[in-house]
Amino acid sequence: MRIVIVGLGKVGKNLTKMLSESGYDIVAVDSDPATVEEVTNLDDVLALCGNGASLEIQREAGVPESDMLIACTSNDEVNILCCLTAKKIGIRHTIARVRKPEYAEHVRLLREELGLSLAINPEKAVAREIARILRFPNATKVESFSKRRLDFVEYRIEAGSKLDGSRLDGIYAKFRVRVLICAVLRNKECIIPSGDFVLQADDVIYVAASAKEMERFFDTACGVKQSVRNVMIAGASRIARYLTEELSEAGIAVRVVDLDEERCREFSETVPKALVIFGDATDSELLQEEDLAQMDAFVALTGLDETNILLSLYAKGQQVKKTIAKVNRPGFTEFVADSRLVDTVVSTGPVVAEMIARYIRAMQSSRGGGVAALHHVADGKAEALEFRVSAGCSFAGVPFKELRLKKNLLIGGIVRQSGNVIIPGGNDALQPGDDVIVVTTDKTLTDLEQILA
Repeated sequence: MRIVIVGLGKVGKNLTKMLSESGYDIVAVDSDPATVEEVTNLDDVLALCGNGASLEIQREAGVPESDMLIACTSNDEVNILCCLTAKKIGIRHTIARVRKPEYAEHVRLLREELGLSLAINPEKAVAREIARILRFPNATKVESFSKRRLDFVEYRIEAGSKLDGSRLDGIYAKFRVRVLICAVLRNKECIIPSGDFVLQADDVIYVAASAKEMERFFDTACGVKQSVRNVMIAGASRIARYLTEELSEAGIAVRVVDLDEERCREFSETVPKALVIFGDATDSELLQEEDLAQMDAFVALTGLDETNILLSLYAKGQQVKKTIAKVNRPGFTEFVADSRLVDTVVSTGPVVAEMIARYIRAMQSSRGGGVAALHHVADGKAEALEFRVSAGCSFAGVPFKELRLKKNLLIGGIVRQSGNVIIPGGNDALQPGDDVIVVTTDKTLTDLEQILA
């Protein structure tokens, strides 16, 4: 599959790296010569310097012969024009990054004329990611499958945890919770574990379960209660606005602190349920006056990575249960995550790049058994994929104990058409209409039939 990516900012660079590593034929376009050279050297892709909305540049990039164009420059208007030009010269699929809320209605009305397959708002995507994390505040990452009926959670085992030293095949007997640990990241190595695998402190585990069982898992096995009732946000940004709307709808009280008076006024008018505080979020006295120590979660969303890290560190020192920081610089992101300075780090580029990668994999899947959803796990070393079991599935009705699955592959969960979530055992079998979650290190999987050895 040949894909042209226009714009090599945070989203474009992450997307280029992710898709090229997955074996796609990538052509990247950016107007900055230094960025083009950097991407060419790092990702071994063809990169052109020029205006991606230009008809001449698009033809040079081979847009008419390509399968998809993704426009992710910093300018919404340029992205829309890129897609319109590409549509006119024959490309079938286009994806545009559109940030401005006022363009949302325009994009819906003009979607067919623009030939848009997908329009993505990065700020809204990051806000939804944070809102998911706050459902399970002790998790570092939360994804959902099958219309949120099955959760997939990343969690680091602390020293002294009840999970430390537990064998996987004894988890149910020990804790009486129906969950499946589908993958383990240990010393940067991704392991798809078998039943005799023994967990250790510092393991990062990936757990599949229904929402109810996941809550019981954290309560019983991890010894932590899952509840967020009040959140403080530093920075009245667009992400903060979308996040506040989501949290307010869930009945969570939100306080937002920002130093810009005009921005505070606009925020208060847009999201009246939030308590907006005009002040400096780096002022410790102000944070104490606003009851930071009583907050269940603190989210740092200012425009500076360093400020977000320091504010989250301070909140952590005030015994806030959950700290989340937006950190966009790749070097900072990895360092902060590895050193555990902050509970959870979110970055715009990887979040949006993963959304687009999921869409592409789903789009190119074969009819009847293709990928319905995809999430990267274990630092991108494995994937969790959702498939719908078709009526023609060759092994429907066959118990798993009679199937020979590929190595480094595991069935993480099944959601029946009734909505029942099943953590599979050897006697369970797939049925037509099921949603099934497959966790694997094989990044070429596009069809459910491919899970057999």
